Amino acid sequence: MKASTLRTQLLGLAFWLFTGFATAGIGALGSADSPELYRSLDRPSWAPPAWLFGPVWTVLYVLIGISAWLVWRERGAAKARIELIVFLIQLALNALWTWLFFAWRQGGLAFGEILLLGVMIVVNIVLFWRIRPLAGAILLPYLLWVAFASMLTFSIWRRNLDVL
Repeated sequence: MKASTLRTQLLGLAFWLFTGFATAGIGALGSADSPELYRSLDRPSWAPPAWLFGPVWTVLYVLIGISAWLVWRERGAAKARIELIVFLIQLALNALWTWLFFAWRQGGLAFGEILLLGVMIVVNIVLFWRIRPLAGAILLPYLLWVAFASMLTFSIWRRNLDVL
């Protein structure tokens, strides 16, 4: 691989990782008091502790960024335009959930929105898989976590209707 190509690939990887972590940052703005709120809510016995979310999402955002990078690398932004737009839409939905649930305390809307997020992740997986199967496959842990988070959102919302 030529040096300029390697540099371009590394800059591309940095961009897609940054995009994933920017999503986390936007979500974090809406969840400043989320650990305290989460601990104060009536949660099911299977709810994970608050400290677990940070490490899980860190790994997931790395996988999410690598996935987009693989597609970008394979086809470029122009030829994977639709796939990368879907990717960006699901990232926007990802960030929105935190605002709905924690900042605006709209449990029902957050639940509906996370279901939509799950659908968009499935669409994203299918589109990425067609270009580069690995890019789709490494989004599967993200889909599984969001499916779990959907059940958790529903359960917490129903148990805390006075707060959410």
